Amino acid sequence: MYKIGLIGYGGMGAWHCDMLLTLPGFEISAVYDINPARVEKAREKGLNGVSSLEEVLGDKNINTVIIATPNNFHKELSIAAMQAGKNVICEKPVMMNSRELEEVISVRDKTGKLFSVHQNRRWDRDFLTVKKILEDKTIGSPFYIESRVQGSKGIPGDWRCVKEAGGGMLLDWGVHLIDQLMWMIDSPVVEVYAHMLSVKFKDVDDNFKLLLKFENGISALVEVDTYTFIPLPRWHISGDGGTAQIDDFSCTGRIVRANTVEMKWDEGIVYTAAGPTRTMAPRPKESLEELPLPKIESDSRDYYKMFKSAVEGSNPLTVTPEQALRVMRVIDAAFESSQKGCAISMKI
Repeated sequence: MYKIGLIGYGGMGAWHCDMLLTLPGFEISAVYDINPARVEKAREKGLNGVSSLEEVLGDKNINTVIIATPNNFHKELSIAAMQAGKNVICEKPVMMNSRELEEVISVRDKTGKLFSVHQNRRWDRDFLTVKKILEDKTIGSPFYIESRVQGSKGIPGDWRCVKEAGGGMLLDWGVHLIDQLMWMIDSPVVEVYAHMLSVKFKDVDDNFKLLLKFENGISALVEVDTYTFIPLPRWHISGDGGTAQIDDFSCTGRIVRANTVEMKWDEGIVYTAAGPTRTMAPRPKESLEELPLPKIESDSRDYYKMFKSAVEGSNPLTVTPEQALRVMRVIDAAFESSQKGCAISMKI
């Protein structure tokens, strides 16, 4: 039985418990939260709620600690857990910035423990659908990818709207979307430009647009909005042979691609609803074909199985701190770009 201790029993902590309780071979040995009411709630669910952090870190039977606290506690708790002999799964964003993660990686190296980040959205069906479309070259070579999450309820009125706690959308949803792109695109990021807005909360970003340029020529737009009442597609991917669109997390959408390599241009101006134009005139219908999105099955619980197999030495870590460090360095650059109002060049 693989025994796990959980630190933090808020929304994500409870989610971890719900997932792990469905997996054979895993046991939640202890749950701790700084809020006694949450510990009591864990007990009501039949879990072993404990009243101190030391009870989790001092339990010799616990193999791994999951940290599901507000972002500003990740560093100290990760270090304390590894120094206590535990492997660590840390919620995203792994740290407040790349410097903190570099410190944690140093402790990882000294203790020899495994440290990973819960980037569970690498198992999202919409993302895996995009990944397969690109791998199969269904729309040719991609050159522009739009990835966005939009809602209309604003930021929850908890620590997510507090700057000191690591609030804001870049560190919340943004870290997921950036991680997906950087894992999918095998090329360094060479330029970052961020436009961040504080519509309702002046200290944190509740809306942002982030442009990433990769060395291989792909550009990507990452967009997170919390005050959008007519959402745009979750994904829009442009390739030199077609376009793919995924509307939402349920994976409605389509692929439209060219079935002819060369276009025969009509001579003269074409009159359309947009007025006289040649470039933006519609393609002949016979030059296009429409395909359904590929069907992908996924299970985010595979993250835990893969982490366990890495601990046992049968597989490498799926989400490594080195991967997370690249993402955090891009996020650092995004904050710098927004502050300075210019693009930041790099090679990450």
